[in-house]
Amino acid sequence: MNRLLLPTRASLDRRDFLRAMFFSAGAVGSASWLAACGGNSVPLGGTGGVMGRGRFADLGPLRDPDENGVRTPEGFSTRVVAINGERPQPNGMSISGPMGGGVGNRPWHLFPDGGGVVPRPNGGWIYVSNSEVPGAGSIGFLYPPLAPLTNTLEQLTPGLGGAGVLVFDPDGTIVDSYGILNNTTFNCAGCITPWGTWLSCEEFPNGQVWETDPFGVNAAVARPTLGFFSHEAIAIDAASRVFYLTEDLPDGRFWRWLPDASDWPEGADRPALQNGRLQVLAVRGDGIEATLNRPQPVEWVDAINVDRPQDLHRIEGTTAFDGGEGVWFFNGFVYFSTKGDERIWCYDTVGQTLEVIYDLATAEAPNDILSGVDNITITPQGDILVAEDGGDMQVVIILPDRTLKPLLQIVGQDASEIAGISFTPDGKRMYFTSDRGGRAPGGGYGLGLGMLYELQLP
Repeated sequence: MNRLLLPTRASLDRRDFLRAMFFSAGAVGSASWLAACGGNSVPLGGTGGVMGRGRFADLGPLRDPDENGVRTPEGFSTRVVAINGERPQPNGMSISGPMGGGVGNRPWHLFPDGGGVVPRPNGGWIYVSNSEVPGAGSIGFLYPPLAPLTNTLEQLTPGLGGAGVLVFDPDGTIVDSYGILNNTTFNCAGCITPWGTWLSCEEFPNGQVWETDPFGVNAAVARPTLGFFSHEAIAIDAASRVFYLTEDLPDGRFWRWLPDASDWPEGADRPALQNGRLQVLAVRGDGIEATLNRPQPVEWVDAINVDRPQDLHRIEGTTAFDGGEGVWFFNGFVYFSTKGDERIWCYDTVGQTLEVIYDLATAEAPNDILSGVDNITITPQGDILVAEDGGDMQVVIILPDRTLKPLLQIVGQDASEIAGISFTPDGKRMYFTSDRGGRAPGGGYGLGLGMLYELQLP
């Protein structure tokens, strides 16, 4: 059975009908998108495509690589806007070398990973990017026998990661670059909040979530109420006041956080992020593998020892997910990916069920082109953009009808990964990183310590 095909109307129960309505109706207005603000980007502008077909339904085949080593369809173009160790240039084509010239005082950081965009009052925007650099405690993440020692060292020796930004004017000119978070560890993905901050996730067993200010005015603040675990990404259902979080371990869990009434009182624009309940998902019904065929009911269980690393305090009966990655809230559903089994999942927040909507092992041609699933971004038209960590180094789109198309491919950087997908407020530009891309010794681009691209859309 091709699991990417929608069922017939006659076969739908309430849950399936709601999902089918999402995949066939597609678009939502900007106001709804802002209210939902479930991922790492502000809303796209304009209609962006034919209603019900997805913004990218008419994508053509990928062309030969351009001068930046990126394959795109007809009508699209790319530019390189930042390279590790170099100060970004106003036009985005950094050629000055380490520490020379450029704008701002901050060279672009190592291993850029998750990212997001916030608008500026003048019509420009700020692109926020994590730096996925390890610290002492993450050595135990990479080498588990050393975990007890190195988790203690992490408290004494800050990491080398963090987050930084590029500031753009309305015409795309880069006007500044600065840091907003320092001395943290393995900052992977995160989320632009509905109130305009950036939540940066530390991906190691004692990792926290840090709230940062993209404008660089307020200092970053740790949010321990969101738990201590190998955080990957966050999505926010602002209307229901629920946070959803992924955990990147082979036995990771899927989490949610509910603010106390006093933490996010009625009428408040945002939560204080100081007090709330951390919960973990448990699949019931016929179990986790049954989600390949039908939605299965779930239960949320309160976490225990919430002030300690959760990988040491697993709750019996809760469900393990193999390497949780990107997560996004959209129209009452939460989508997330797991890299260990190459799956995209859909959680129905109303029906309280979970199912698999893409599974590489059972996908049939031509829809078996997505592997190395990682970051997720969803457009207001219902296109699910999935960045590949490895795989074919592509950004692959799951269209509203559940067919798949590649949006772009980076060539010559097979040992890297794509991340940081985010659109500008007008929807005309999309940013994405090559975490281990850089300048090639003989010219052009190859493997390095990280770079940032801009995709210009027709």
